Amino acid sequence: MRDAIQAGTIDISGQGGDEIEAYLAHPLDGPPRGGVVVIHHLPGYDRGTKEIARRFATMGYAALCPNLYSRQAPGADPDDAAAAVRAAGGIADEQLVGDVAGAADELRSLPSSNGKVGVIGYCSGGRHSVLAACTVPLDAAVDCYGAFVTGTPPEDFVLNVGPLYDLLPDLRCPLLGLFGNEDKYPSPEHVDELDKLLTEHGKDHEFHRYDGAGHAFFATDRPSYRPEAAVDGWQRIEAFFARHLAG
Repeated sequence: MRDAIQAGTIDISGQGGDEIEAYLAHPLDGPPRGGVVVIHHLPGYDRGTKEIARRFATMGYAALCPNLYSRQAPGADPDDAAAAVRAAGGIADEQLVGDVAGAADELRSLPSSNGKVGVIGYCSGGRHSVLAACTVPLDAAVDCYGAFVTGTPPEDFVLNVGPLYDLLPDLRCPLLGLFGNEDKYPSPEHVDELDKLLTEHGKDHEFHRYDGAGHAFFATDRPSYRPEAAVDGWQRIEAFFARHLAG
């Protein structure tokens, strides 16, 4: 664990060359290591997501969280930005891909980089993590209960999203999936379907599921938080990234 880290907001180049803000956390010492793109959840570029980035920095990684709502709500409070984006149906998949690619490029440009980059996302960010892993050159990806990687959203769903069936054959890196068995989106059936499809496509993946846990079981500031599942999940994330990003 690294005790000395530095964290703060920087500007990076996102989709279409747009300048967007991002939160960078990195250790101040140690050998070259990989970077992690942290994709925030639907509530946005908030305190909890920045805490996750700092946690990766203490593990020895440079972690970069792009503010996906920079264009739609520049400078807005996270709650206000999330409300505006939710009302607009979310962000386009094309934008997400470009913003993650820009974040990955930024991480690889750091003097401490070993050239390897992973991605992790929670909730809507979990789907985004899989989307990025299918379209951006990455070395590892983690999907924390991402909805609608498989399965069809209900008609009244607030986001304009669809499943990623057509992209799954293009998965470019190993994928770790962490899911709650009490979740509805993704449900255990959705996870089963994704597991089956990735196996059929010959893709390197490992899934872990937790009884008694539903959606957002990593979120320490929500009633959905499940300490046992979250602790085990973090241990698996750390081991997974150590295998694929270190060295």
